[in-house]
Amino acid sequence: MKAAAVEIHPEPTLPSREARPKSATEEKEAPRRQPPYAVVLHNDDLNGFDFVMAVLHKVFHYERLKAYRLTLEAHETGRSVVWSGALEVAELKADQIRSCGSDPRMSARGALPLRVTIEPLPG
Repeated sequence: MKAAAVEIHPEPTLPSREARPKSATEEKEAPRRQPPYAVVLHNDDLNGFDFVMAVLHKVFHYERLKAYRLTLEAHETGRSVVWSGALEVAELKADQIRSCGSDPRMSARGALPLRVTIEPLPG
């Protein structure tokens, strides 16, 4: 019985990373992160606590206690940061809050949609 001939092919070698000159894009520093933005809920005297809490639950899926604390903060201090993150998402969340309209029980008294602003956070 004859042994089968085995052909040996050398593995191709890849150039070392150190041997390669760096391109202009590799020499640039890492992309900078966007600064965070806050969605700020402002107090008003017409929309009810339950309505505001329901909006925070609907938009952010916050538990009842967290929604209560944020609503209370806005009521007592005039404002409350209800969310923070990327600008595009902050804009979306603010629009979602506004689209909930006003408290239907207070519409006759002139209630308007919840007032929210978007503000940059120190970053």
